[in-house]
Amino acid sequence: MNDLYFVFQNSLIFIIPLLVVALGGMFSEKSGVINIALEGIMIIGAFFGILFINAMQSAGRFADNPQLLLILASLVSIVSGIIYSALLAFASINMKANQVIGGTALNLLAPALVVFIARTTTDVKQIYFDPIFRVREVPLLSKIPIIGDLFFKNAYLTTLIGIIILIVATIVLYKTRFGLRLSACGEHPQAAASVGVNVYSMRWSGVLISGALAGLGGLIYVVPTTVSFAGDVGGYGFLALAVMIFGQWKPIRIFFSAIFFGFFKALSSTYIVFTFITDLNIPNIDYVFKMIPFIATMVALAFASKKSRAPKAEGIPYDPGAR
Repeated sequence: MNDLYFVFQNSLIFIIPLLVVALGGMFSEKSGVINIALEGIMIIGAFFGILFINAMQSAGRFADNPQLLLILASLVSIVSGIIYSALLAFASINMKANQVIGGTALNLLAPALVVFIARTTTDVKQIYFDPIFRVREVPLLSKIPIIGDLFFKNAYLTTLIGIIILIVATIVLYKTRFGLRLSACGEHPQAAASVGVNVYSMRWSGVLISGALAGLGGLIYVVPTTVSFAGDVGGYGFLALAVMIFGQWKPIRIFFSAIFFGFFKALSSTYIVFTFITDLNIPNIDYVFKMIPFIATMVALAFASKKSRAPKAEGIPYDPGAR
């Protein structure tokens, strides 16, 4: 039981960034813009967030309040993600460029860009930081049976942020005028425009929200998993795309999809706690478990693809004169 608890708690480290980034991709695609650039935006968001943390820790700031430092770094990641995603929005919406090619270009640019900035500003490729953001125990909430142990002991503030984002995203998408208009622009932009919806504005909003969440997701992924950052998020942006597709562009389904993939990702690094596995003495078993999340992705998408229904107008540049 303790072994399973350990795996599930570590799964949250991978589930939350997957959830946040996949929700970001959902907002973009609901507006009609395919955001292949999630990986690159995650890298940019993580880099500037970690760079901010490094600068503050080097200056001795927020030493007594690491959670406030994490919140401020999250805001930095959000802003940097928005700015970087604006490149995709401009190219795809205003210039009507191919969205997949534009997103791929941003993915290729991001790692080289952050290494260039790092070496220019700090003379090193890797940005180091002190990982002091784990919350040992939240008073009162940690006493709740099962949930308290999972979410409020030895946890991260980013876990709570991810859950809040899920709730807000669900309400915004289904219960607000903005969410309904956003979905309309991804299904039939000409029909939306005929009733006074500014399709360009809604698509810009969808892409920028996507950039904000992907940038934040990059920081959420890096903080619990490493003590340095060198421009790599382990393909998590692409895995988040799989989570979004498997979740059928619906927030709650995306959440359960993130749990599915996040659990396999956590298992790839925590399987050692299960003695019956290690006792098998299988050669190179470490590499086998590292492959499992991606094998699970391919299998899940293969079965889900038949029922997959993306927004009808995604990937199609908006033409006011088209019908």
